Amino acid sequence: MGLFDLDFFDEFKRMNKRQVYYQILTILMVVGSALMLWKGLIVFTYSESPLVVVLSGSMEPAFFRGDVLYLTNYPDEPIRTGDIAVFRIEGRDIPIVHRVIKVHERLV
Repeated sequence: MGLFDLDFFDEFKRMNKRQVYYQILTILMVVGSALMLWKGLIVFTYSESPLVVVLSGSMEPAFFRGDVLYLTNYPDEPIRTGDIAVFRIEGRDIPIVHRVIKVHERLV
C-alpha cells in the first residue's frame, strides 16, 4: 500500500471539490506548521541548524551513527573542555562533530 497505488487515485477521483480543497488545505497546514516549528527552533537555539545527525562512528561511545543531536549556540556561554562542538568547514555540506579536549585562551 504505497502512496501511488491505484486505490489512492480512485479515492481521490470520488471526492467532491470541497473534500479535495480540505485535503489540500490540511496538507498545507501540516507543512506550514512544520516550517514554523523549525524556524522557532532556529530562533530559540541561536543555531542555523538546531538538529544534526551523527554520520560517522568517531564520537563513539558517547554518540553513535544515526544519533540526532539537539544543538544550541548561546553567545554568552563560553566553550569548556568536554563540550561537544559542531561546526562547518567552508565548501563542505556536512557538519563536523568533535569533543573539546583543550581550550586555548587568547590574551588580548
